[in-house]
Amino acid sequence: MLERLRNYVGSLTLQRRVAYLTTIAVALAVAATSAAGYFTLRYQLYKALDAELTQVATTIAVPVADNIRTFGGLTEPALRAGNFSVAAVRTDGTVYYVPEDDVRLMIGPQELAVARLQNGASSARSGTAANGEPYRIVAVPIKNLGNYALVLGRPLQPTRDILNSLWLVLMLFGASGVIVAGAAGAAVARSGLRPVRQLSGAVEHVIETGELDPIQISGNDELARFADSFNRMLLSLASSRERQRQLIADAGHELRTPLTSLRTNIELLAADQNANMLKADDRAAIFSDVSAQLSEFTTLIGDLVQLARDETVAAPPEPIDFRDVVNAALERVRRRGPGLTFDVELNPFYVIGEADTLERAVANLLDNAVKWSPPGGTVRVQLEGDRLRVADQGPGIREEDLPYVFDRFFRSEAARNTPGTGLGLSIVAQTVARHGGWVRAGRSAQGGAEFTIRLPGSTTLEGLSAAPIEA
Repeated sequence: MLERLRNYVGSLTLQRRVAYLTTIAVALAVAATSAAGYFTLRYQLYKALDAELTQVATTIAVPVADNIRTFGGLTEPALRAGNFSVAAVRTDGTVYYVPEDDVRLMIGPQELAVARLQNGASSARSGTAANGEPYRIVAVPIKNLGNYALVLGRPLQPTRDILNSLWLVLMLFGASGVIVAGAAGAAVARSGLRPVRQLSGAVEHVIETGELDPIQISGNDELARFADSFNRMLLSLASSRERQRQLIADAGHELRTPLTSLRTNIELLAADQNANMLKADDRAAIFSDVSAQLSEFTTLIGDLVQLARDETVAAPPEPIDFRDVVNAALERVRRRGPGLTFDVELNPFYVIGEADTLERAVANLLDNAVKWSPPGGTVRVQLEGDRLRVADQGPGIREEDLPYVFDRFFRSEAARNTPGTGLGLSIVAQTVARHGGWVRAGRSAQGGAEFTIRLPGSTTLEGLSAAPIEA
């Protein structure tokens, strides 16, 4: 049964669940309030009735003590005028009634106890008369007589009629309140969940059309902030999609020329397999060209894989000695520039990030310096504070090219006939940005290019913290 109810609730829409829960909560509150009001009034009515009956019984007990058999002259018309019924009970169970009174109260153990104890205590209870009519019955001791108790009763039906009327009113107004609360709950649920429906519609729209259009936001509540977060997610996805589209377009453009050249060389070799028209030197030159193109493709594919990584993934919280990163990159690059001098000055600096990606970024800067350095030139590498500078003695970067050096596939006029993919500096910028820093290009004091990387970190391992970077 419980499992069936759980399944039924789970099949309801969120709006219906909110409306039902609101209705149930109001119904429980109304029921609790009605029950509390009913029983409070019932208690007060019975308390007031008992106090009145006890006071009347105490007053009547005085003349009754003079003559128990005639009840001190008490008559049936006098009882009817006060809407009472009277009896006296002795400790042995003998009961005396007012002459000519046809109402006979049913005596119980409570009344006998009052007659026996004679300690001034009284009793009050709901009982019946001999004819079955409900009565409220009280008993007080007859002090001057002893061993007797005076029993006084009044019909209980008027009090019950009041309580029944009250119960009917509470039921009617409570039911009306629950209905109104249910309608209000449905309206509130429909209005309050409008942003959720908009989000649901936006998700369905994205699934059906692939369009990442943000939704309209109104208000400043939790749902509005949730919708704003959803919009930011859509904008992030749209930006990521646009970057991927641009990357694919740029990669396709850059691959077209080397692919054409590679295909031409392979077709030429295949055609010469039967004709045997190429000289050995020409064939060797073509094979060398194909090998160089394949190497360039391998480098390009590695760079594309690096760029295709999610740019929003935060670096893991791993403390790194940045000097180790720079030294590892230098060890790799020195083999590519055997005739160059590397002037290295590394001061202590610690960062939080990915050692592998940072090493690749530094190696790309060093490769760029090696590529443009003249034979026998010097590459200056300096790590001071939170800045790493890499400078060469090459021709430098033209002023008009500075804004574009970190763009994907950008190659200046001077670089078009040199090896490279145009992705190395773009990878540097992306990696540094992922680690919360920046990279800038300029001219060195020797006239060549100088690149400066700044990362959040500390000169001591103990003081390492992800401090914000100044612009």
